[in-house]
Amino acid sequence: MLTRRTLAAALALALLAAPAGAQDWRARYPELTLAVIPAENASGTVDRYTPLTAYLTKEIGVPVKLRVANDYAAVIEGQRAGNIQLAFYGPASFARAVMTGVKTEPVVNQKHDNGVSGYYSVLYVKADSPYRTLEDLRGRNLALVDPNSTSGNQAPRFFLQKAGHDVDKLFGKTFYAGSHENAVLALVQGTADAAANLWNSENDTAVTRMITKGMLKNPDGTPMRQSDFRVVFKSEFLPEGPFAMLSGLPDDLKNAVRQAFVALPTRDKAAFDRLSDGKDQGFTPVTMKDYQPIIEMLRYNDEQRKRS
Repeated sequence: MLTRRTLAAALALALLAAPAGAQDWRARYPELTLAVIPAENASGTVDRYTPLTAYLTKEIGVPVKLRVANDYAAVIEGQRAGNIQLAFYGPASFARAVMTGVKTEPVVNQKHDNGVSGYYSVLYVKADSPYRTLEDLRGRNLALVDPNSTSGNQAPRFFLQKAGHDVDKLFGKTFYAGSHENAVLALVQGTADAAANLWNSENDTAVTRMITKGMLKNPDGTPMRQSDFRVVFKSEFLPEGPFAMLSGLPDDLKNAVRQAFVALPTRDKAAFDRLSDGKDQGFTPVTMKDYQPIIEMLRYNDEQRKRS
């Protein structure tokens, strides 16, 4: 005869025998952290990503806290240590994480207003400067972004090398500004003669986003325009950086994260639009295969650095 006591004992045994993934992951992960590479200043990052973390908290069912990283390496190392479960990477920083053994996997990346899930690296000069070609910049100063930035370091080094130019020999001085915004500001303020940066489309660049925030002004106080900057070099197409999650998370949690990101553009359009000032069209699911070309680019750059 099945009594209440024997039924309870049977349920207890079943729970003990169940695989760890079948148990509630919330006991292991009562809180999640989303870290973001420093594409812009800290306050701008907080404003841009706070609606996303609020959405993820609601959809996943546990608090999702935002961490604004000081540099790209902090995101990589935080995931390596397991302290950062979710991350927004550039393609090169994601590739570097994978290459150095971080167990992380891509989830989605952003589809821009031109309908593609990728972007370009450009070298900007001021439009009123005498610089019109790469050769004009020989011996001048270049503001890069971060060693692990794709558009702000790895891509210009790779594509310029392929075009016959060694960045460190072409320019008299190169330095890391720390963020895409800081690189543009170095150019505007005269610390640099050129700046490496991202270029999503004609209507969505680091410059247009800074103009939207009122960060770029002429000496007379009027807003600068995209036309105040000249592109003297543009890379080949690059896959957009991914939102990623630790590969070792429980399957139920990983499924919840993936579903939440895929649904974001329709379930919380305001939070999605905030990520790009309303420029992006949606998310594209991505896999490790999408970033293999970036891994090969970094390997090439690493080999060139060893030879120099």
